[in-house]
Amino acid sequence: MSPVAALRLPLAEDLGAFVALLQRLGVPHRVSEESGEQVLWVPDETLALRVRELYAEYPAGIVGSERLQLADPAGSAGSAVLARLLSLPVTALVLLATFAVALASWFGDNLQLVSWLTFTDFRVAGDYAYFLPLADSLAAGQWWRPFSPMLVHFGVLHLAMNSLWFWELGRRIEWRQGSLMLLGLTLLYSLVSNVAQYVFGGPAIFGGLSGVLYGLLGHCWLFQRLAPNPHFRLPPGVVGMMLIWLLVCLSGLIGALGFGEIANAAHVGGLLVGCVTGVLGGLLARRQR
Repeated sequence: MSPVAALRLPLAEDLGAFVALLQRLGVPHRVSEESGEQVLWVPDETLALRVRELYAEYPAGIVGSERLQLADPAGSAGSAVLARLLSLPVTALVLLATFAVALASWFGDNLQLVSWLTFTDFRVAGDYAYFLPLADSLAAGQWWRPFSPMLVHFGVLHLAMNSLWFWELGRRIEWRQGSLMLLGLTLLYSLVSNVAQYVFGGPAIFGGLSGVLYGLLGHCWLFQRLAPNPHFRLPPGVVGMMLIWLLVCLSGLIGALGFGEIANAAHVGGLLVGCVTGVLGGLLARRQR
C-alpha cells in the first residue's frame, strides 16, 4: 500500500493542532517536508479525502468537547494498529527484526546465532571466547556485521526499554522526514556506534539499539532547536534524563552494582553523530523555510 498525500501546505503554516487532532482520532499519518512544502501522508485515498474534509472544517483542531470519528466505524482496533504500522514501515520493520532475533537467540543465550550477528565473529572454548579479525569476516562476505549488533539484546528488560524508545523516537523521524531517511539514519548510527565501541572497547560481545537511540535522540533534539516542528517536540525532561543516564553509565556505577557492563562508547558515538545530523537537517529545513 502506497501512502497518499492528503495535504500539501506551506512550511509557515502550523499543523501542530491538526496533527494532534489526527492523533486523538487514531488516524495513521506522517508529515514530511518536500520542495518547500509540508506534506501530510495517509495510507489510502479514502482516508486522504476524509482528512481533507476534516482540515477544511477544523484547520486549528477541535476546541471544547466536540467529538468526531474519522476512521471507518466498522473497523476494529486491530485494523487501526495495522494501518499505523503500515504507515511507519521502517519503524515496524526494525522492531520486528529486533523481536525476532531476541526470540531466536533467546535473549543472547544462543551463542551460535549471536556469533553471526556480533561485530566480530567469535568461537567459544570452555570459559573463553576467541574473536576473529573483522577483516577476515568482511572478506568472507559478512558485510552485515558492522550493523547487525543493534538487533542483539541480552534480556527482556534490555529489549523492552530499547524497543519503546525506538518506537518513540523512530516514528517521529519517519513521520516528518520519511521512511528512507529513518532507514539511512538508523544504519548510520548503528555503524558509527558499533565502530566506536569496537575501537574504544576492543573485541567483545556487545549489542542493542542503545547507540542508535542516542543518535535518534541527538537528531531530534538539535533538529527541533533549529527548525521547530510538533513531531520532534519531545516531552519535557526527556533529553535531560537521557543525558544524565549517559553520565551515570560513564561513571561505571552500573557495572559496579553488578548490572553488567555498558557499551558507553557506542552511546557516546551514537549521540555525537546524531547531533551532527540533527544540526545539518535542522539548518537545511530552516533554510528551506
